[in-house]
Amino acid sequence: MAASALETEKLCKSFGALTVADRIDFRLAPGARHALIGPNGAGKTTFVNMLTGAMAPSSGRILLGGEDITKVHQSARVRRGLGRTFQITTLFRKLTVLDNVALGIAERDGVARRMWKPASRHAEIIDEATQLLATLGLSADARAKVADLPYGRQRLVEIAIALGLRPKVLLLDEPAAGVPSQDSGRILDVLAGLPADIAILVIEHDMDLVFRFAKRITVLVQGQVLVEGAPQEIAADARVRAVYLGEAHA
Repeated sequence: MAASALETEKLCKSFGALTVADRIDFRLAPGARHALIGPNGAGKTTFVNMLTGAMAPSSGRILLGGEDITKVHQSARVRRGLGRTFQITTLFRKLTVLDNVALGIAERDGVARRMWKPASRHAEIIDEATQLLATLGLSADARAKVADLPYGRQRLVEIAIALGLRPKVLLLDEPAAGVPSQDSGRILDVLAGLPADIAILVIEHDMDLVFRFAKRITVLVQGQVLVEGAPQEIAADARVRAVYLGEAHA
């Protein structure tokens, strides 16, 4: 079997007597379109924070492209191809859209700290940033300040920044959170158009988006994997309906 794009082996996280991740075995295949769902308090954010290095596991291993990155620093994971967006946008709201994306590219290339002027003035990165914006349908917003954009388009800017890191694996933490329903379809269109060689894991509460996007779904409950399968299998699973969709046992 080819190496997974991202994999965990018996991943655990405890805070004293409280276990929030309990021996999670998870595999994200190369080029996957995968979703992670679960009720509030299921441990989804803790799991993602361990994947990215924002939080150290208590035990277990994390593999990126077959290499153990369990103890690798968060920034080094980014350089190795692990990108992430957040539940709440982490953009520079007073800068333009182009500058935000360009700064992400500059960070990837290790030149961001040497910049004393707006990143978009650097010829070596402006073309790449402009092309990314065009790919996501944001060209008309390039010179606008992020703060002036509707929230849905701010989420697209964050995805553009993540893509600027040239990830092999992209973790999207609730990309539709706070986005009006009329804009969530645009986000889904963008996700569908992302390069096929990027493995994508979406953590999302919007079940319509999940079932339209994902080819495979993992359900996390109380820090453990309850079930994993194709969307139609998850939709038909009585355990999922009971603990996640709120339906009582028959």
